[in-house]
Amino acid sequence: MFESEQKEAEQQIYLYLKERDIPAPETFQWGNVPFEGEWGMSTSLFQTAALEARSGKRVNVPERAQEIAQELAAHIGKRRSFSRVEAVRGYLNLYFDTGEFSRKVIAKVLEQRRDFGKGVPKDEQVMVEFSQPNTHKAFHVGHLRSAILGDAVCRIMAFAGYDIVRANFFGDIGLHVIKWLWNYMNHHAGEKPPADTTRWMGDLYAEAIRRLEENPDLEEEVRELYARWDRRDPEVVALWQKTRQWSLDGFDDMYEILDIHFDRLYSNSDAEEMGKEIVSELIKKGIAEDLRPGGAVVVHIDDLLKLDKEKYRVLVALRSDGTALYATLDLALAKMKFAEYDLTKSIYVVDVRQTLHFQQAWKTLEIAGYEWAERCEHLSYELVNLPGNVVMASREGTVVLLEDLIREATARALEVVEEKNPSLMKEIKQSVAQTVGLGAIKYPMLARDNTKIVTFDWEAALDFNGQAAPYIQYAHVRANSILRRVHGLQPNPVAPSHDLEPAEVDLIERISQLPNEVQRAAEDRKTLHITNAAYELARSFNRFYKQCPVLDAPHEIRKFRLTLVAAARQAIANALNLLGIEAPPVM
Repeated sequence: MFESEQKEAEQQIYLYLKERDIPAPETFQWGNVPFEGEWGMSTSLFQTAALEARSGKRVNVPERAQEIAQELAAHIGKRRSFSRVEAVRGYLNLYFDTGEFSRKVIAKVLEQRRDFGKGVPKDEQVMVEFSQPNTHKAFHVGHLRSAILGDAVCRIMAFAGYDIVRANFFGDIGLHVIKWLWNYMNHHAGEKPPADTTRWMGDLYAEAIRRLEENPDLEEEVRELYARWDRRDPEVVALWQKTRQWSLDGFDDMYEILDIHFDRLYSNSDAEEMGKEIVSELIKKGIAEDLRPGGAVVVHIDDLLKLDKEKYRVLVALRSDGTALYATLDLALAKMKFAEYDLTKSIYVVDVRQTLHFQQAWKTLEIAGYEWAERCEHLSYELVNLPGNVVMASREGTVVLLEDLIREATARALEVVEEKNPSLMKEIKQSVAQTVGLGAIKYPMLARDNTKIVTFDWEAALDFNGQAAPYIQYAHVRANSILRRVHGLQPNPVAPSHDLEPAEVDLIERISQLPNEVQRAAEDRKTLHITNAAYELARSFNRFYKQCPVLDAPHEIRKFRLTLVAAARQAIANALNLLGIEAPPVM
């Protein structure tokens, strides 16, 4: 939180150690002192003592660490930056003056505003690939967690200081596309999609499946069409290109509603030929075994690694008829990514069932000599259960479409907005309802560990009094309401002239923690760190709102509390934005 004070302390430590010929580590790791009514930061002297022991001096490391900490406490304690300094069991603890700390936290938020909590650039480019829908099918809620999780991870990591490339790898070839094209050519030729594009595309796919199940003899026609596709028949390719674009346009509509964008779009068709070339390369190198025509092309990974226990098993790299599999495509996709970008990491946001698949693909690439394969990372997630335990199956048409979920969320949120603020204009009510509805959908997807199943529940998702997006959004609205009554003007940040109330201390503490939570969430790839931080911020503000008068407080206290309200509003908005959730001005 206070980089200048930390740097000043480090300079004093290094100078003190140098003057006494005590070896110093390259860096000191700083952490927060557990808050007990006083704010502070801490660093360990154990590494310094250990370096001294390695230099040949006979020292007891724990005792020497405490001794050095005590010497530094006496030395640094004379400076003005800290209210007090202490040495505890080999740690140097530096404490801030409570009033000055409060002023600096608020001043930093109001100075940085939307950038409060933002990390310094890390000079690391990271690609996050997420969403991955299939064209010629509906965009349903089964795609939702990948899209929402991937977007939030991108927002958090970019805010933490990483150079993020947002990527999407959509499925635009395969048997499902051929079946859709067959149905369109025979039963819907010349039709154009209505405004509800993704619903219509999904309906035609489900219709194709029904027709083929009712008359299995029609499968011969599908095989003939697939053969025409393999020959790249101009008529089939042209229809595929046109109808694929319909799907992509429909996806764009969904992404716009969700406030999600991408920097790079990859498709299965982009990767198909390169994937086959990589498989040929694997065969030539003796890494893959070609069992065609009687069998597939396979990679016996465990045997190649001479593993005693089964771990990676066998990767099937190509079908016996020479057509591509997901493995074929993912081998190519990885190569394309690292050829185009200078990536320190390539993160795949894909459900947990694909864990072994990715392990096999990346280990195969590693065996083939692609050193960047070690930089591929699978961010796995579990699925979402909807009310009634709805099972999604595109082939049967029993899917819950994303637009239907958003429509229901908005309708339910509108009922609450009508109840809470009936005087709002109709257009504003509708806009607020969609904002609240989208937040209610997104937050539960992000507030649980990625590998835990999310059971979606409307009552919990739209709870204005519990751990849910509307509760956090409403805290932002409350803060905005106070500031609107003073026309948005806040005095310059000042140190409090009064003894801070516990609710004020807690709120300042929560605000000050946001930058650290951003870094922790980015490092762990865990959005729940931010959902928790946002909730705790909102809860602390609501406690402050109830216990600490602002507009009716004495003049000096009022000045301080108005700036604290403004800082809290900004911190809540920033936390929500990291989750892809809008902070509405009214509700």
